[in-house]
Amino acid sequence: MHPPLGLLRFPMIRNRLSAFLALSTVLTLAACGSDQPAANQAAGVDKVKVGVIPIVDVAPIYVGKAQGFFAKRNIDLTMEQAQGGAAIVPGVVSGQYQFGFSNVVSLLVATQQKVPIKAVANGVNSTGDPAKDFGQLIVKDPAIRTAKDLEGKTVATNTVKNIVDTSVKEIVRKAGGDGSKVNFVELAFPDMAAALDAGRVQGIFVVEPFVAPALAKGWRSLGAFADVDPKLCVAAYFTSTQLIAQNPDLVKRFTEAMRESLAYADSHADAVRQVVTTYTTIKADSASAMTLPKWSSDIDKASVDRMNQLLASGGVLSAPVDTSKLLP
Repeated sequence: MHPPLGLLRFPMIRNRLSAFLALSTVLTLAACGSDQPAANQAAGVDKVKVGVIPIVDVAPIYVGKAQGFFAKRNIDLTMEQAQGGAAIVPGVVSGQYQFGFSNVVSLLVATQQKVPIKAVANGVNSTGDPAKDFGQLIVKDPAIRTAKDLEGKTVATNTVKNIVDTSVKEIVRKAGGDGSKVNFVELAFPDMAAALDAGRVQGIFVVEPFVAPALAKGWRSLGAFADVDPKLCVAAYFTSTQLIAQNPDLVKRFTEAMRESLAYADSHADAVRQVVTTYTTIKADSASAMTLPKWSSDIDKASVDRMNQLLASGGVLSAPVDTSKLLP
């Protein structure tokens, strides 16, 4: 998920250079191994640090900590905010974090690069309702009636060659258009509405809390994450294969606590809306207006496979990866 302007981004690899540097670092760390302990332990309690991004998506882990789901499993949990997945992945491999949160595209790219990581718990999903999802493709011009009309036009994405622009291309394809004919420009989510209003772009793909105010202007949604897959797995929690080998019991307890946290957050919207105001700059009035994502207890493997195929056909991956190497 970034400095203030990127505060509400997904945990995505910022660009090709940063992705290359991050993955090179990870591979070097993996080759050298890590001297850091799997987790600091005191009186039978594991001190666990998780790399997260200050976005709505990670609300369940904060809610779960507050509810005591980790403490009852002898986990002393600390969240450390990072700029994004490009920083969290090498942090997990090196032992800086025991676990991390990242979008599935970054994790699939890392898997293709043979980075020694594995997903352990679900992160966040589409709501399944294109009309009410936490990530949507929005336009202002009434002449743009369907996503197909975006051919030859410019759409803002927070990161190129990642989950947002890949989703836009699929939305356009499903509307009968050619996604490869859409032009993309990188903008931070907070900057997208101004660019659309000024006509610098003809479409934007934003996530909450930017969806609600954009639609309140009378602008229209032409699609959402749910159009890519109703159960689209957008992100996941992961760890290093080294930790899995060294301390499988800790991984098991963390996974159980995350599953309980996800289920609780999904059924307690008020708790989510309150907790996001404690670790982000989102204010209470904005939090109350947001469409919250779906937090499933299990990773939807079929939707990960779907994204895997889209990334390969779009050239983000050289070929589909073996998702069994990533998914539990």
